[in-house]
Amino acid sequence: MTVEESWQRWYRWAPYGTLGLSSLLAVLTYGVITTTRGMYAGAGLLAAALALQLWRGRTERRGDPPGAVSDQVYFWTRTALAFAFNWVNPVFGIYAVLGYFDADRLLPRRAVRAGLLTTAVIMAGSNTGGFPLRSGMTWAMFAGLFALHGSLTLLFGHLAGREEERSRARAATIAELERTNTRLEQALRDNAALQNMLVVQAREAGVTQERQRLAAEIHDTIAQGLTGIITQLQAATATTDETTSRAHVARAATLARASLGEARRSVQNLGPGALEHHSLPEALKKAVDGWTEEFAVPATFTITGTVEPLHEEVEATLLRIAQEALANAGRHAEAGRVGVTLSYMDDEVTLDVRDDGRGFEPAAPRSPGRTGGFGLGGMRARAARLAGTVDVESEPGQGTAVSARVPLVRHG
Repeated sequence: MTVEESWQRWYRWAPYGTLGLSSLLAVLTYGVITTTRGMYAGAGLLAAALALQLWRGRTERRGDPPGAVSDQVYFWTRTALAFAFNWVNPVFGIYAVLGYFDADRLLPRRAVRAGLLTTAVIMAGSNTGGFPLRSGMTWAMFAGLFALHGSLTLLFGHLAGREEERSRARAATIAELERTNTRLEQALRDNAALQNMLVVQAREAGVTQERQRLAAEIHDTIAQGLTGIITQLQAATATTDETTSRAHVARAATLARASLGEARRSVQNLGPGALEHHSLPEALKKAVDGWTEEFAVPATFTITGTVEPLHEEVEATLLRIAQEALANAGRHAEAGRVGVTLSYMDDEVTLDVRDDGRGFEPAAPRSPGRTGGFGLGGMRARAARLAGTVDVESEPGQGTAVSARVPLVRHG
């Protein structure tokens, strides 16, 4: 049983209990306090009080709202009966005490204080010996007791009001917490949906990035290798010297084997084969020497700063950018000299590939007949994956300079 149910049971049965107890004490004091005339008057008042309680039961079953006219009629009628009872016998103050319990429940807020003070008058009279008051002494006692009951009534009423305010504040806080929880649950559902969306987008981005990686790998390895093979075979067929022709065919076979190895490594998602057994400077020096042999153009390789072992992804990116820049210089620049510089600085590594070829206009649109598609764009995409950049400086007739900058991330 809840506290509210217990109070409802008290409000329903307490009038019968206090009325019965008061009547029993009045009978026991017959001849001492209660007179014969008082007994008859008390019987009539008892009948009226029981009738009032029966009527109250019907109004409660009807479900009138709190503070309705029926509640006010019930309270004031019962209070009047309690006052009349105290003219019969002061023990009926037990019945009058009910006014303290339900004045706040049955009366409008503006009438609660009047109901409590009226109950205090009846209780003070009961404590004095009942009505009427016959002497100055009893009037003085009544005044003192009324002051006591009235003060206690107002004090308890004030405390009850503050408790009610706290209850309303707690109810408002609970309601706000419920609304906040509802909004939080909605936010969590939205976050879950957003997270699912981000997972899908990340998966799609990962697929796209992997496709771009494989396309770049194919361009930087197989496509360049095939281009070199074609160049060597064309040179072999163009010469009439058998020794020179065989040398070109041998270089074409070497390029074919290297391209096949790179293709296998790309499929297996491994780094460049040149980095398996060589450091980045050694791999770049080998790439520059191979380019010089392939295109018969002088190329130099220079290192500045203190050489440090770099993360595998950094080394692979710089090597691929160098290979692509050299391939572009060999195919398009018609250069007479090429220089490659690898610079180790405090927090970044730079790779510069410069040629004295015919140059081009970087901002000009691509020629529709030009092949490829992963040259400069591929180099920039590789650097961007490492939070790096690739800058291209070139003018027609003034050569080309490709500069790649990536963070210096040490091995391990």
